Amino acid sequence: MRFPEVTIVGAGQVGASAAYMLLAKGLANVTLIDVAEGLPQGKALDMMHASSIEHFGPRIKGTNDYAMTAGSDLVVITAGLPRKPGMTRDDLLAANSSIVRSVVEQVVAASPDALIMVVTNPLDVMTYLAWQVSGLDSSRVFGMGGVLDSARFEHAIADHLGVEVTGVKALACGSHGDAMVPLPSQASVDGVPLAQMLSADEVDRIVQRTVFGGAEVVGLLKTGSAFYAPAASIARTVEAIFSDTPVVLPSCVRLSGQYGVADVYMSVPAVIDREGVKEIIELDITAEEARALKASADSIVETLVSLGLRD
Repeated sequence: MRFPEVTIVGAGQVGASAAYMLLAKGLANVTLIDVAEGLPQGKALDMMHASSIEHFGPRIKGTNDYAMTAGSDLVVITAGLPRKPGMTRDDLLAANSSIVRSVVEQVVAASPDALIMVVTNPLDVMTYLAWQVSGLDSSRVFGMGGVLDSARFEHAIADHLGVEVTGVKALACGSHGDAMVPLPSQASVDGVPLAQMLSADEVDRIVQRTVFGGAEVVGLLKTGSAFYAPAASIARTVEAIFSDTPVVLPSCVRLSGQYGVADVYMSVPAVIDREGVKEIIELDITAEEARALKASADSIVETLVSLGLRD
Protein backbone atom coordinates (compact mmCIF):
# COMPACT_ATOMS: atom_id res chain seq x y z
CA MET A 1 0.00 0.00 0.00
CA ARG A 2 1.31 3.45 -0.90
CA PHE A 3 0.77 5.92 1.87
CA PRO A 4 0.78 9.67 1.21
CA GLU A 5 4.05 11.39 2.11
CA VAL A 6 3.61 14.07 4.78
CA THR A 7 6.39 16.26 6.15
CA ILE A 8 5.85 17.84 9.56
CA VAL A 9 8.12 20.80 10.27
CA GLY A 10 8.71 21.11 14.00
CA ALA A 11 9.25 18.18 16.36
CA GLY A 12 7.79 19.88 19.41
CA GLN A 13 4.63 18.88 21.26
CA VAL A 14 2.23 19.66 18.41
CA GLY A 15 4.36 18.31 15.58
CA ALA A 16 5.39 15.10 17.30
CA SER A 17 1.88 14.40 18.60
CA ALA A 18 0.45 14.96 15.12
CA ALA A 19 3.08 12.68 13.61
CA TYR A 20 2.15 9.86 15.96
CA MET A 21 -1.56 10.31 15.27
CA LEU A 22 -0.97 10.10 11.51
CA LEU A 23 0.95 6.87 12.00
CA ALA A 24 -1.48 5.32 14.45
CA LYS A 25 -4.44 6.13 12.20
CA GLY A 26 -2.63 4.68 9.19
CA LEU A 27 -2.94 7.95 7.27
CA ALA A 28 0.55 8.71 5.94
CA ASN A 29 4.28 8.15 6.02
CA VAL A 30 5.85 11.01 7.95
CA THR A 31 9.11 12.91 7.70
CA LEU A 32 9.64 14.84 10.94
CA ILE A 33 12.11 17.71 10.60
CA ASP A 34 13.47 20.12 13.17
CA VAL A 35 16.52 22.35 13.61
CA ALA A 36 17.46 20.59 16.87
CA GLU A 37 19.94 17.82 16.11
CA GLY A 38 18.79 14.43 17.31
CA LEU A 39 15.30 15.56 18.38
CA PRO A 40 13.32 14.50 15.29
CA GLN A 41 15.49 11.40 14.84
CA GLY A 42 14.94 10.30 18.43
CA LYS A 43 11.20 10.89 18.38
CA ALA A 44 10.88 9.11 15.03
CA LEU A 45 12.79 6.08 16.33
CA ASP A 46 10.64 6.01 19.47
CA MET A 47 7.49 5.99 17.32
CA MET A 48 8.83 3.21 15.10
CA HIS A 49 9.52 1.15 18.23
CA ALA A 50 5.80 1.55 18.99
CA SER A 51 4.86 0.21 15.55
CA SER A 52 5.39 -3.39 16.65
CA ILE A 53 2.95 -2.81 19.51
CA GLU A 54 0.33 -0.78 17.67
CA HIS A 55 0.83 -2.57 14.33
CA PHE A 56 0.56 0.52 12.14
CA GLY A 57 1.74 0.39 8.54
CA PRO A 58 3.17 3.84 7.79
CA ARG A 59 6.75 4.72 8.63
CA ILE A 60 8.43 7.83 10.04
CA LYS A 61 11.94 9.24 9.68
CA GLY A 62 13.51 12.15 11.51
CA THR A 63 15.90 14.63 9.96
CA ASN A 64 17.49 18.08 10.13
CA ASP A 65 17.95 18.22 6.34
CA TYR A 66 15.20 19.53 4.05
CA ALA A 67 16.60 17.41 1.22
CA MET A 68 15.13 14.43 3.10
CA THR A 69 11.64 15.92 2.74
CA ALA A 70 11.71 15.88 -1.07
CA GLY A 71 8.67 14.44 -2.77
CA SER A 72 6.20 15.33 -0.01
CA ASP A 73 2.51 15.40 -0.91
CA LEU A 74 1.75 17.67 2.04
CA VAL A 75 3.92 19.80 4.33
CA VAL A 76 2.53 20.71 7.76
CA ILE A 77 4.28 23.68 9.39
CA THR A 78 4.11 23.60 13.19
CA ALA A 79 7.50 25.24 13.77
CA GLY A 80 7.46 28.42 15.83
CA LEU A 81 7.43 29.74 19.34
CA PRO A 82 4.55 28.55 21.54
CA ARG A 83 2.30 30.99 23.33
CA LYS A 84 3.15 31.60 26.98
CA PRO A 85 0.92 32.89 29.81
CA GLY A 86 0.05 36.54 29.26
CA MET A 87 1.15 36.39 25.61
CA THR A 88 -1.33 37.12 22.84
CA ARG A 89 -1.12 35.47 19.45
CA ASP A 90 0.03 38.79 18.02
CA ASP A 91 3.00 38.76 20.41
CA LEU A 92 4.30 35.81 18.42
CA LEU A 93 4.25 37.76 15.18
CA ALA A 94 7.82 38.96 14.65
CA ALA A 95 9.63 35.79 15.70
CA ASN A 96 7.32 33.37 13.94
CA SER A 97 7.26 35.42 10.73
CA SER A 98 10.98 34.85 10.21
CA ILE A 99 10.65 31.16 11.07
CA VAL A 100 7.75 30.56 8.66
CA ARG A 101 9.45 32.51 5.88
CA SER A 102 12.59 30.37 6.14
CA VAL A 103 10.65 27.11 6.38
CA VAL A 104 8.46 27.83 3.37
CA GLU A 105 11.43 28.72 1.19
CA GLN A 106 13.08 25.41 2.02
CA VAL A 107 10.03 23.14 1.72
CA VAL A 108 9.03 24.61 -1.65
CA ALA A 109 12.55 24.08 -2.94
CA ALA A 110 12.45 20.43 -1.81
CA SER A 111 8.83 19.63 -2.70
CA PRO A 112 7.49 22.13 -5.27
CA ASP A 113 4.35 20.06 -5.88
CA ALA A 114 3.34 19.74 -2.21
CA LEU A 115 0.36 21.31 -0.50
CA ILE A 116 1.23 23.47 2.51
CA MET A 117 -0.78 23.46 5.74
CA VAL A 118 0.18 26.11 8.29
CA VAL A 119 -0.36 25.59 12.02
CA THR A 120 2.04 28.21 13.40
CA ASN A 121 0.44 31.17 15.18
CA PRO A 122 -0.80 33.81 14.56
CA LEU A 123 -2.36 31.37 12.11
CA ASP A 124 -4.22 33.59 9.65
CA VAL A 125 -1.30 35.95 9.16
CA MET A 126 1.27 33.15 8.99
CA THR A 127 -0.82 31.37 6.34
CA TYR A 128 -1.02 34.54 4.27
CA LEU A 129 2.75 34.98 4.65
CA ALA A 130 3.38 31.35 3.64
CA TRP A 131 1.25 31.83 0.52
CA GLN A 132 3.14 34.95 -0.51
CA VAL A 133 6.58 33.46 0.15
CA SER A 134 5.75 30.16 -1.58
CA GLY A 135 4.68 31.66 -4.88
CA LEU A 136 2.06 28.91 -5.09
CA ASP A 137 -1.57 29.30 -6.03
CA SER A 138 -3.60 30.14 -2.93
CA SER A 139 -5.57 26.91 -3.34
CA ARG A 140 -2.42 24.98 -2.39
CA VAL A 141 -1.69 26.89 0.82
CA PHE A 142 -4.11 26.78 3.76
CA GLY A 143 -4.16 26.72 7.53
CA MET A 144 -5.51 24.51 10.29
CA GLY A 145 -7.54 26.56 12.74
CA GLY A 146 -11.25 26.15 12.29
CA VAL A 147 -11.23 22.44 13.09
CA LEU A 148 -9.62 23.16 16.45
CA ASP A 149 -11.82 26.16 17.23
CA SER A 150 -14.97 24.25 16.29
CA ALA A 151 -13.87 21.34 18.49
CA ARG A 152 -13.47 23.74 21.41
CA PHE A 153 -16.93 25.16 20.68
CA GLU A 154 -18.44 21.68 20.68
CA HIS A 155 -16.70 20.80 23.93
CA ALA A 156 -17.88 24.02 25.61
CA ILE A 157 -21.47 23.24 24.60
CA ALA A 158 -21.28 19.62 25.75
CA ASP A 159 -19.60 20.60 29.01
CA HIS A 160 -22.22 23.26 29.75
CA LEU A 161 -25.12 20.89 29.04
CA GLY A 162 -23.54 17.79 30.55
CA VAL A 163 -24.08 15.76 27.37
CA GLU A 164 -21.90 13.57 25.16
CA VAL A 165 -19.95 15.63 22.68
CA THR A 166 -20.72 13.13 19.91
CA GLY A 167 -24.19 14.62 19.53
CA VAL A 168 -22.96 18.20 19.34
CA LYS A 169 -22.42 19.96 16.02
CA ALA A 170 -20.91 23.43 16.07
CA LEU A 171 -18.81 25.68 13.90
CA ALA A 172 -16.31 28.45 14.61
CA CYS A 173 -14.98 30.65 11.81
CA GLY A 174 -12.96 33.83 11.33
CA SER A 175 -9.59 34.49 12.90
CA HIS A 176 -7.89 31.82 14.97
CA GLY A 177 -7.54 34.03 18.02
CA ASP A 178 -9.42 36.55 20.09
CA ALA A 179 -11.35 37.71 16.98
CA MET A 180 -12.69 34.20 16.43
CA VAL A 181 -16.38 33.93 15.48
CA PRO A 182 -18.23 30.91 16.88
CA LEU A 183 -21.54 30.66 15.00
CA PRO A 184 -24.43 29.80 17.34
CA SER A 185 -26.81 29.69 14.36
CA GLN A 186 -24.94 26.60 13.13
CA ALA A 187 -24.85 24.82 16.51
CA SER A 188 -27.12 21.96 17.52
CA VAL A 189 -27.35 19.09 19.99
CA ASP A 190 -28.83 15.87 18.62
CA GLY A 191 -30.34 17.96 15.85
CA VAL A 192 -31.95 20.53 18.16
CA PRO A 193 -30.76 24.11 17.52
CA LEU A 194 -28.72 25.50 20.40
CA ALA A 195 -30.89 28.60 20.61
CA GLN A 196 -33.87 26.41 21.51
CA MET A 197 -32.01 24.86 24.43
CA LEU A 198 -30.23 27.77 26.08
CA SER A 199 -30.80 31.42 26.86
CA ALA A 200 -28.94 34.12 24.97
CA ASP A 201 -26.77 34.77 28.04
CA GLU A 202 -25.81 31.09 28.30
CA VAL A 203 -24.91 30.99 24.61
CA ASP A 204 -22.77 34.12 25.05
CA ARG A 205 -20.87 32.50 27.93
CA ILE A 206 -20.21 29.41 25.84
CA VAL A 207 -19.02 31.57 22.96
CA GLN A 208 -16.62 33.44 25.24
CA ARG A 209 -15.23 30.21 26.66
CA THR A 210 -14.66 29.00 23.12
CA VAL A 211 -12.87 32.19 22.04
CA PHE A 212 -10.51 31.98 25.00
CA GLY A 213 -10.24 28.19 25.04
CA GLY A 214 -6.60 28.20 23.99
CA ALA A 215 -5.74 30.82 26.59
CA GLU A 216 -7.52 28.72 29.23
CA VAL A 217 -5.22 25.79 28.42
CA VAL A 218 -2.15 28.04 28.47
CA GLY A 219 -3.13 29.45 31.85
CA LEU A 220 -3.54 26.00 33.34
CA LEU A 221 -0.33 24.57 31.91
CA LYS A 222 1.71 27.60 33.03
CA THR A 223 4.38 26.68 30.46
CA GLY A 224 3.67 25.90 26.82
CA SER A 225 0.32 25.68 25.07
CA ALA A 226 -2.21 23.15 23.81
CA PHE A 227 -0.96 20.24 21.71
CA TYR A 228 -3.30 17.23 21.91
CA ALA A 229 -6.30 18.95 20.34
CA PRO A 230 -4.20 20.81 17.73
CA ALA A 231 -2.53 17.53 16.79
CA ALA A 232 -5.89 15.77 16.51
CA SER A 233 -7.12 18.65 14.34
CA ILE A 234 -4.12 18.24 12.04
CA ALA A 235 -4.79 14.50 11.75
CA ARG A 236 -8.47 15.11 10.98
CA THR A 237 -7.55 17.56 8.23
CA VAL A 238 -4.97 15.20 6.73
CA GLU A 239 -7.56 12.43 6.75
CA ALA A 240 -9.98 14.68 4.86
CA ILE A 241 -7.36 15.73 2.31
CA PHE A 242 -6.51 12.17 1.33
CA SER A 243 -10.05 10.84 1.56
CA ASP A 244 -11.78 9.53 -1.56
CA THR A 245 -14.96 11.37 -0.51
CA PRO A 246 -15.19 15.18 -0.31
CA VAL A 247 -15.27 16.39 3.29
CA VAL A 248 -16.28 19.87 4.46
CA LEU A 249 -14.08 21.19 7.27
CA PRO A 250 -13.59 24.71 8.64
CA SER A 251 -10.17 25.67 7.30
CA CYS A 252 -8.06 28.81 7.01
CA VAL A 253 -8.37 29.59 3.31
CA ARG A 254 -7.98 32.70 1.14
CA LEU A 255 -11.33 34.34 0.53
CA SER A 256 -12.11 36.13 -2.72
CA GLY A 257 -15.42 37.79 -1.92
CA GLN A 258 -17.13 35.06 0.09
CA TYR A 259 -18.83 36.43 3.22
CA GLY A 260 -18.00 39.92 1.89
CA VAL A 261 -14.27 39.35 2.47
CA ALA A 262 -11.46 39.34 -0.11
CA ASP A 263 -7.68 38.73 -0.03
CA VAL A 264 -7.75 37.49 3.56
CA TYR A 265 -6.96 34.06 4.96
CA MET A 266 -9.37 33.01 7.70
CA SER A 267 -11.37 29.95 8.69
CA VAL A 268 -14.59 29.13 6.87
CA PRO A 269 -16.09 25.80 5.76
CA ALA A 270 -14.19 24.43 2.78
CA VAL A 271 -13.47 21.26 0.84
CA ILE A 272 -9.75 20.46 0.58
CA ASP A 273 -8.48 17.41 -1.27
CA ARG A 274 -5.18 16.17 -2.71
CA GLU A 275 -5.11 19.07 -5.15
CA GLY A 276 -5.84 21.77 -2.59
CA VAL A 277 -8.81 23.96 -1.76
CA LYS A 278 -11.59 22.85 -4.10
CA GLU A 279 -14.57 24.78 -2.78
CA ILE A 280 -15.44 27.38 -0.17
CA ILE A 281 -18.89 26.92 1.33
CA GLU A 282 -21.00 30.01 2.03
CA LEU A 283 -23.45 29.38 4.85
CA ASP A 284 -26.68 31.17 5.62
CA ILE A 285 -25.64 32.99 8.80
CA THR A 286 -27.26 35.79 10.78
CA ALA A 287 -26.58 39.46 10.08
CA GLU A 288 -24.85 39.73 13.46
CA GLU A 289 -22.58 36.80 12.65
CA ALA A 290 -21.79 38.28 9.23
CA ARG A 291 -20.77 41.55 10.86
CA ALA A 292 -18.57 39.67 13.32
CA LEU A 293 -16.86 37.79 10.49
CA LYS A 294 -16.19 41.07 8.67
CA ALA A 295 -14.74 42.57 11.86
CA SER A 296 -12.59 39.47 12.32
CA ALA A 297 -11.28 39.85 8.78
CA ASP A 298 -10.56 43.54 9.38
CA SER A 299 -8.44 42.65 12.43
CA ILE A 300 -6.38 40.28 10.30
CA VAL A 301 -5.91 42.94 7.62
CA GLU A 302 -4.56 45.37 10.24
CA THR A 303 -1.81 42.90 11.10
CA LEU A 304 -1.05 42.16 7.45
CA VAL A 305 -0.68 45.88 6.80
CA SER A 306 1.63 46.26 9.80
CA LEU A 307 3.86 43.55 8.33
CA GLY A 308 3.85 45.14 4.91
CA LEU A 309 2.07 42.14 3.39
CA ARG A 310 -0.92 44.18 2.25
CA ASP A 311 -1.65 47.79 1.42
